[in-house]
Amino acid sequence: MDGYHSFNSSGKYPPGDPRRNPNGVKTQIELSVALGLIAFLIFCFLRPRWKSLYAARKQINKSASSLPELPSSFLGWMPVLYKISDEEVLASAGLDAYVFLAFFKMAIKFLAVALFFAVTVITPVHVVFAKDTWVPPDNSTNALSSGLFTFSGGLALYQTDGTSSKRPKEPNTDWMWLYVVFVYFFSGLAIYLLMSETDKIIKTRQEYLGSQSTITDRTIRLSGIPFELRSEDKIKDFVEGLEIGKVENVTLCRDWKELDDLINERSYHLRKLEEALTVHLGRRQVERTGESLPITQPPPPEPRPGRGTENEESGLLDHSNSQSHVVPYERERPRTRIWYGILKLKHHQVDAIDYYEEKLRKLDEEIKSKREQNFAPTPFAFVTMDSIAACQMAVQAILDPSPLRLLAKPAPAPPDVVWRNTYLPRTNRMIRAWIVTIIIVLLTVFWSAILVPVDGLLSTESIHKVFPGIADALEKTEFGRALVTGALPTLVVSLLGVAVPYLYDWLANMQGMISQGDVELSVISKNFLFSFFNLFVFFTIIGTVTVTASELWGQLRDSLKDTTLIAYQLAKSLDSLALFYVNFIILQGLGLFPFRLLEFGSVALYPIYLIGAKTPRDYAELVQPPVFRYGFYLPQTILIFIVCIVYSTLQYGAFILFFGLLYFIIGHFTYKYQLLYAMDHSRHSTGQAWSIISYRVILGLAVFQLAMAGQLAIHKTVYRPLLIIPLLAATVWFAYYYRRNYAPLTRFIALRSIERHENATQEEDTDDPAPSSRSRRQSGVPESTIDEEREKDMKYVNPSLVSPLEEPWVPNKELLNLSDSTHNSRNGGEHNV
Repeated sequence: MDGYHSFNSSGKYPPGDPRRNPNGVKTQIELSVALGLIAFLIFCFLRPRWKSLYAARKQINKSASSLPELPSSFLGWMPVLYKISDEEVLASAGLDAYVFLAFFKMAIKFLAVALFFAVTVITPVHVVFAKDTWVPPDNSTNALSSGLFTFSGGLALYQTDGTSSKRPKEPNTDWMWLYVVFVYFFSGLAIYLLMSETDKIIKTRQEYLGSQSTITDRTIRLSGIPFELRSEDKIKDFVEGLEIGKVENVTLCRDWKELDDLINERSYHLRKLEEALTVHLGRRQVERTGESLPITQPPPPEPRPGRGTENEESGLLDHSNSQSHVVPYERERPRTRIWYGILKLKHHQVDAIDYYEEKLRKLDEEIKSKREQNFAPTPFAFVTMDSIAACQMAVQAILDPSPLRLLAKPAPAPPDVVWRNTYLPRTNRMIRAWIVTIIIVLLTVFWSAILVPVDGLLSTESIHKVFPGIADALEKTEFGRALVTGALPTLVVSLLGVAVPYLYDWLANMQGMISQGDVELSVISKNFLFSFFNLFVFFTIIGTVTVTASELWGQLRDSLKDTTLIAYQLAKSLDSLALFYVNFIILQGLGLFPFRLLEFGSVALYPIYLIGAKTPRDYAELVQPPVFRYGFYLPQTILIFIVCIVYSTLQYGAFILFFGLLYFIIGHFTYKYQLLYAMDHSRHSTGQAWSIISYRVILGLAVFQLAMAGQLAIHKTVYRPLLIIPLLAATVWFAYYYRRNYAPLTRFIALRSIERHENATQEEDTDDPAPSSRSRRQSGVPESTIDEEREKDMKYVNPSLVSPLEEPWVPNKELLNLSDSTHNSRNGGEHNV
């Protein structure tokens, strides 16, 4: 143990070197395990008691009804969840959940193999030979010259050999062939696993989509329609003239902006009326059941109330457990202010209920009138074909010789369509896209400026430059130094990683995309850009020493001028950033995953939302299950996988691989529970996120190869870095090969799969991968998929045109009628508006 103190006191190791602060990892493990264990125990205790939260999807989603019931015992639910097969995940949660969990399984396989070779080969080689490695005399490099860790009792401990720090003049670098061998081996292993999983996902996707029949699979999203074709009949004649199939229906999108604005205005005034009625009739008492939160309200019965549907209204307005209310005619009717005059500076008060009722009456009349009008057509339409094959032939072909005219793409599901964006001009959407892109670039620079102070927290030397007193105090306290330089930076980065996705999600929604599925894929890309650039590229390219703005720009400029500096700087910074990434993975895997399982955010914010809840509609919205957002969770997971790949062959690679493996095992279990039982995920993109995952993994392999070339270059090995260039070129070629041959199968449905489904009786003896409905029943998969259940009886139509005009949700309709009669009799039957 003397070596530990000598390393800590000498200060000869670069900032961020794990050996400089060996207790940093220990402190992070202790804090993360303590927080995670507390959250996990609380979840196990509350899970059987708050089923309205922790089994919300199981209770309200029909597709999840086939899942096994989880035992109410403390830990008995874990084996049942583990035994749920991939087929059950696909049948109950859909392709997106299947693909999401498949990435975790692929990462677990890679990390398990890599960890085995790191422990048995890479670490022993470093222990024996790395201590004699020559390091350039300048202080600009952060390469490690000696000292390794080994696994002892399941934990990693740093140890030294106690030899002199004098560097040999002619070091033996033959052992560094290890980098060349394993960069090829790990790259090949990653590509092999990626291709194997891609083949499996493509086969499953083709089987799944080829064996179902939904309106989405038969519908074309047609854009760029010329003016002379902007009518339903002309579009139908054009498509049928292509002789690819018959057209069942055409929905030509029109400029419904005025109607959509009226619907939104009506929703606003409807909520205002409900608030006024609730204040007048008395707020409903909070109901309590044995399987709900102590402050929860029961979910709203379905269907929701519609005008002219008395049975639906009675289901919402009358409850079996009637609550006591204040008698309405004994309570003063609420009033509201009406602003008028120049600049709305004058106001007077009126009866709120009468005012909002009159507002709704006028809006209803205007909406009914608008629905009868003819709106101006737009160059956008949804064309539903009579077969899936006809639709796929259209979307995989070029329909018009002119550019940007009659572009056919697969249509989103009807619930996913953002109808307000369907009538946006193409130039408007392009301008929005460019504006959002510019904002993201500026935000990337802004996040980098924020992360500079975090970067400085990684070492007491950087802190000493700004706050020498604090740095001296930290040097005297082992726990304080470990907490500030180890746990605090990762906590700040993790909190930033939680907050930033909400901003990028808002930006993606402002971009004018047609479907929520496209928005979700865009959020994944945007958040990965933030995670990869700001949490990896920024730290590694700039280094770990706090710099001024001019120095920061100078390093960026030099890196962009000479790309070889990127590999060199990347290799230098990896050693000093090891402690940061180890602590980051530990915090995410051991500390924060149990809090996600606990749904800490929903539980913590529930009382706040409850304070603002007034109406039955507000209470009904409170009990809706949380929404699982792939764009919030997937990017960070991909980043951690890339970090594990990059560090796999370095001295402390086994350390990062070990905690990375724990991260993916715990994450797979956590997300599997949330996707199947707890959280709703209505947006779907039919598994198209796998292409995004694949391209990012390939990017990670390229970064890994650059880093290894830089490591070899730092140690002045001339020929070995050149041997990695062919591998880097092969990786770039593989990305092109994947995009050309595999990516289309993650977007479209192969015609052969559809033919196998439609002619199952004729091809029953073939080896075609697409199953028929009969084979689907034999395999145990429900006869109707989750998409078929969700899209049953749906059509492509703007809800503003056909949705019923809802009546207000009130605690007790009889009391409302009594109140209105009393009020009208006192005012001579006239409303004061």
